[in-house]
Amino acid sequence: MIIQGIEAHLLSCPLPNPASYEFHGGRREIFKRDALVLCVRGTGGLTGYAPASASERTARLVTELLAPMLVGSKLSNPREFSETARQIHGDKVNAAAGSLEVALLDLQGKAEGCSVTEFFGGRRQETISCYGSAGMYGSPEQYAEEASAVCELGFEAYKYRPALGPEEDFRTVELMRQAVGSEVGLCLDAHAWWRMGDKSYSPSTVEGLARDVAPFGITWIEEPFPVEDRIVYAELRAKKIVPVAAGEHERDIVGFEKLIQGGSVDVAQADVSHHGGFSGIHEIINLCRTEGVTFAFHNWGTALETVVDALIGSCFPRETARWLEYPQYAHRDSRVMYPFPLSDELVPEAPVPEKGELSLPDGPGLGVNVDESVFDKFPYLPGPWSTFELESPPTKLNLSGDHALPWAGDGHP
Repeated sequence: MIIQGIEAHLLSCPLPNPASYEFHGGRREIFKRDALVLCVRGTGGLTGYAPASASERTARLVTELLAPMLVGSKLSNPREFSETARQIHGDKVNAAAGSLEVALLDLQGKAEGCSVTEFFGGRRQETISCYGSAGMYGSPEQYAEEASAVCELGFEAYKYRPALGPEEDFRTVELMRQAVGSEVGLCLDAHAWWRMGDKSYSPSTVEGLARDVAPFGITWIEEPFPVEDRIVYAELRAKKIVPVAAGEHERDIVGFEKLIQGGSVDVAQADVSHHGGFSGIHEIINLCRTEGVTFAFHNWGTALETVVDALIGSCFPRETARWLEYPQYAHRDSRVMYPFPLSDELVPEAPVPEKGELSLPDGPGLGVNVDESVFDKFPYLPGPWSTFELESPPTKLNLSGDHALPWAGDGHP
């Protein structure tokens, strides 16, 4: 099998109308969602696909630095490619090289007639447990209604983004618990609490709010502090108030070693597109298993990303690889969030959860087909996909890329 070409398709799915959300100390608007799909063309008409971090920077890394390493060469040892790429180009290519690894393994699986899971020891789970994820800065009453709608679909847990101020955040949990009953888990993704300018929550505020909501049976509080403050995470976790989750903004295995071995989290989170492909996630989950930490996928992209994450997660027992985030975009359920139809049109036959369980595709490679007609249907629209306006200090910030760490200015990759 000779690699004949590599393509990076950057796509945009504009919202019918911009979505506007009020949060504590500001406003957020969402104009579109972006996606990046990699294609590796091989001889015999076979193509391997992969999702990648949806940014212009990642697309450039793939086409300008990584593709020349592969085009014209024989397909062999895809799992060695990421390490070779990092040795040549440095850690800046970690995520992009990992995504290319996924496409190479998809191509290899198709050539050999086997699932990519066979390259990682085979499946230990035939279905993956999903939690329903939505909740973009609504009122407490809106959050409660959405939680009820999501859990009607059979998910064991619901994740939302609280950012209404401590008192209203508490009232939100209280109303959600009343709405969904005692059996459904509640996951608080506090990614905004430390990015609201002068309204950001202090560690003492976070601890107080954690104590207030703990009696309601919280599954976890996610990213309540700045990502680099691992010691503060460890201090909160040591108090055993509620489980603490983080990891989606770590950049490499070294960061996860510090996070997990440093006692900062009960639940570590990562995804294939941003943390080194299948091999990177395999290493992270192995680390979780060794250290007795639960692993839960961060997953906020397309249905292709959901399939890719589920496949590598299935290679571990459920006691280690416990959860897969399943975004409940409005095109899937009109009662929640905003629409992102590109997600499902990209992979029309992607499995969907039934009673909270996602079945795994059985075909060779990734086991699903990508509809390349979406490449023309959803052309890329340059510019930020979301903006934030903060009250104090008065600031307007643009977010580009689907996984930018700070809320950044125009120059952020």
